[in-house]
Amino acid sequence: MTTTEDLPYRPCAGVMLLNRDGLAFVGQRLDATMEAWQMPQGGIDDGEDARTAAIRELGEEIGVRPDHLEPIAEAPGEFFYDLPDDLVGKVWKGKYRGQRQTWFLYRFTGEDTDINLATAHPEFMSWRWMSPYELPKLIVPFKRQLYEDVLAAFRPHLDPDARTA
Repeated sequence: MTTTEDLPYRPCAGVMLLNRDGLAFVGQRLDATMEAWQMPQGGIDDGEDARTAAIRELGEEIGVRPDHLEPIAEAPGEFFYDLPDDLVGKVWKGKYRGQRQTWFLYRFTGEDTDINLATAHPEFMSWRWMSPYELPKLIVPFKRQLYEDVLAAFRPHLDPDARTA
């Protein structure tokens, strides 16, 4: 019998996208039954590196073009989260126990009008800029520690004034 511990983690890439004011992009998921906000993230395709996947996901999820991105940092190592027991077997066709994610920090150099949620495969119903320090409070509980870890990894690159924005 296969148990949750026997399942692998899904390889993913995530992006903390900062605007010129040091605020982070966060989107409200379309498919959530509760209020669920998150930063852009998604699976890494076979043969694709994490950075390429991160840039691709930004285009697929929020319509941001690569020429509106300025790389700032890559988090050291990978971050993991486990799905709650009631979601294992329901998402990703039951093939994964959670995700292992590589995170990137980018500056968004475009305008707000360059963000478009009406993509071919929409994932968010709304979006906003917010202090990166507030992100862990908005994320679903099972991803909270991962967001805390991502925030800690990027803290040296974040504007301290964004704490109160």
